[in-house]
Amino acid sequence: MRIALAQVNPTVGDLAGNARLVVDRIERARAAGADLVCFPELVLTGYPPEDLVLKPSFVRDNLAQLEWVARATKGISAVVGFVDEDGDIFNAAAFLHDGEIKTVFHKVFLPNYGVFDEKRYFEPGHRCPILELDGARIGLSVCEDCWFPSGPMAWEAHHGAQLLININGSPYHYGKRAPREAMVAGRAADYGAFVAWVNTVGGQDELVFDGNSLVFDPHGRLIAPSRNRPSSRALPNRSRAPPRSTPPSCWGPATTCVSRASRRW
Repeated sequence: MRIALAQVNPTVGDLAGNARLVVDRIERARAAGADLVCFPELVLTGYPPEDLVLKPSFVRDNLAQLEWVARATKGISAVVGFVDEDGDIFNAAAFLHDGEIKTVFHKVFLPNYGVFDEKRYFEPGHRCPILELDGARIGLSVCEDCWFPSGPMAWEAHHGAQLLININGSPYHYGKRAPREAMVAGRAADYGAFVAWVNTVGGQDELVFDGNSLVFDPHGRLIAPSRNRPSSRALPNRSRAPPRSTPPSCWGPATTCVSRASRRW
């Protein structure tokens, strides 16, 4: 399996522009031979969207853009951050494959300190769908979920996930990079799984995002670093997976892979 980490610089509130950015990177990843391309947290809305998510029309429009992006995933899979509405509002990651939304993960741990106030806008998630793609089981999570050693990534690894994808909007501050990398490496080693960690780049108000997306192997060894600039991509090969042959299926609490319109948890 070849994985692309698309660390991009979305614009807060520019739903159509961000969707075009995502589709462009999907096309580039497909052309580069990637099987799966991963985007940062809330890439469709920009991060942090703050009070925009309190507008029902904004949430509806972001969902419409997700449907449009999904149609661009013919012959490739993608993990895309967006705002989900399912009774409540969730910070979410969608797994897209071959033109469809296959399943959605809702962020479990919502930061509410320093520059973060996600509990003001979102409800925490309670489900951890595990997908299968090209013979490899895949678990999804969002940003803060990686910082908790007994969080959703641990559950997914315990239930057989071999690749853990964590999408991020992780702001930079001096001295953060080394301990952050050590934390992600530790998760990979502790769980015995590959960890793909993708972050956004650029700035929003007082926040600066440094990218530095990474992939670690199950021993915690760095196998794919990226540069801290827009649009750089890490394209590691995970050679143990067989060639693409079947569409993904879901495991765990979300027991079937279904389109968003018929998803019921």
